[in-house]
Amino acid sequence: QVQLVESGGGLVQTGGSLRLSCAASGRTFSSYAMGWFRQAPGKEREFVAVISWSGANTRYSDSVKGRFTISRDNAKNTVYLQMNNLKPEDTAVYYCAGVRNAGIVVATFLYNYWGQGTQVTVSS
Repeated sequence: QVQLVESGGGLVQTGGSLRLSCAASGRTFSSYAMGWFRQAPGKEREFVAVISWSGANTRYSDSVKGRFTISRDNAKNTVYLQMNNLKPEDTAVYYCAGVRNAGIVVATFLYNYWGQGTQVTVSS
């Protein structure tokens, strides 16, 4: 079992930047592919980014590609999402999630563990 806690959300203006962090418990963190997902009001949860357990491979949704960067520090049991050039349509609750012993996974239902989420609001 893994516990995930997101932090770093807040209110920013269009074009601003924000870095989200997700701290994971346990010493098996390095065996998990880690993903970021988001859910806007009235919409389903959607994939944002994922990083493999080794950190060698990443994948992004088309809507954030070129603006967001996912990274991880296995020594600190932490995954990050650097968000640049933020837009109002990025406003959502952002969740981190883990899937054990996997590489690149983009389907939400395949993830085993989820954090509680952190709110990101981008004003126009």
